[in-house]
Amino acid sequence: MTFKGKVRFYPKGTLILKPDVPGAQMWSVTLQKTMLTYFEINPNSRFEAHSHASEQITMVLEGELFFTVNERILCLQSGEVLAIPSRVPHAAFTKLRSAKAVDAWSPVMKKYKS
Repeated sequence: MTFKGKVRFYPKGTLILKPDVPGAQMWSVTLQKTMLTYFEINPNSRFEAHSHASEQITMVLEGELFFTVNERILCLQSGEVLAIPSRVPHAAFTKLRSAKAVDAWSPVMKKYKS
């Protein structure tokens, strides 16, 4: 639903999960300069090492999500946040537990644009 000024409202049930990397599903909401993504990640799933022009802020909502950054492994648990500057190589993965997480992006990650 769009309001004056292009404000958009997404009622529950309108944000449909779609496949991403094997074992992960996601949806995204995009404005001109920012983006929010939501991920549900199965156990033993992996986002291979990569970097991107977008800044990324990840908050884990449930479970555990591991990141490899600067050859260190960080375990983010529910309520914890990782802020990744532009062009910093990183990977993300789950082990025995699944994870639910949200990411904020700026500028928009074209790969995830709906």
